[in-house]
Amino acid sequence: MTTHRLGVIMNGVTGRMGLNQHLIRSIVAIRDSGGVLLANGDRMMPDPILVGRDAEKIEGLAKRFDVARWTTDLDGALKDESDTIFFDAATTQARPSLLTKAIHAGKHVYCEKPIATNLDEAVAVLKLAATKGVKHGTVQDKLFLPGLKKLAFLRDSGFFGRITAVRGEFGYWVFEGDWQEAQRPSWNYRSEDGGGIILDMVCHWRYVLDNLFGEVESVSCVGTTDIPDRWDERGGKYKATADDSAYATFRLKGGVIAHINMSWVTRVYRDDLVTFQVDGVNGSAVAGLSDCVIQARQATPRPVWNPDEKRTHDFYADWQTLPENTSYENGFREQWEMFIRHVCEDAPYKYTLLEGAKGVQLAECALQSWRERRWIDVAPIKV
Repeated sequence: MTTHRLGVIMNGVTGRMGLNQHLIRSIVAIRDSGGVLLANGDRMMPDPILVGRDAEKIEGLAKRFDVARWTTDLDGALKDESDTIFFDAATTQARPSLLTKAIHAGKHVYCEKPIATNLDEAVAVLKLAATKGVKHGTVQDKLFLPGLKKLAFLRDSGFFGRITAVRGEFGYWVFEGDWQEAQRPSWNYRSEDGGGIILDMVCHWRYVLDNLFGEVESVSCVGTTDIPDRWDERGGKYKATADDSAYATFRLKGGVIAHINMSWVTRVYRDDLVTFQVDGVNGSAVAGLSDCVIQARQATPRPVWNPDEKRTHDFYADWQTLPENTSYENGFREQWEMFIRHVCEDAPYKYTLLEGAKGVQLAECALQSWRERRWIDVAPIKV
């Protein structure tokens, strides 16, 4: 067995997602466990270089996690031929230009989503990657949640029978930033900076629906901006110009109807920050981030509508918790390992920039539906 060095340029790791999921729980965790195991028994050891605009922050992270290399000079980092992968988790608006620059430098690219704020830019990057012959991928993290993996298991086992509907509830209260610090960056609430819950979250729903329940064929969506004023990271008041809540219905190939509510202006009264209920003729399931409960056809109660009597039946007690028959890795780390194997040994890989472009496309369709107040069909992407 031989261990090989793999140079990885990591841009945007000072943000919450880039730091926690990609640096700490993925690259550092992979490094500390001995690298990624390849099919031939060799290992690929990631050697990251952290890139950012704030030298003090970047240097601090490098020291904290024993990363030998950091820089504020992205162009200089891209010139180093010994670093073969470029990763980006910075702002959505900047992503197409950063990916373009990295692809021109001959780097394989992996990035957070959305991969762009509009479909034209997303397709342009996808075409460039194909022309230059570099490998590419985009994060599809919700598919790797234990709760959604359990839904996939139930689907594959035939538990649902014919699936009729999917209902998703996502969101929580994001503080405005005046009397309590906001949990999300201020740019998320400015459309001119690439913000908005439709652009951010509908990209997720595209790959979740496509991979678990059927390809999205059309969408009807309405958004709102419920909190008009927020306060930024420096305590300055600003106008919130982006949508912070949205309500979407999707028609899927095969006849399934999916409805998903999403909001940063809601208080949680459910089992998790996101839940999906899947109804089928033979059974139903409700999954959150980790857990999943099921109710088979044979165990379904027979409710009778009677508003004149107080309901005493405990409907929650009619559901069975799906047992933990397997263990689950951190989903972000699992995706990193898949992409590294794809780069280093050409292992099969489906979560390419095309999948990222599909997410941007559906967000565009949802925004168009909101503007025009009608259903929008989702056409195949031509590359």
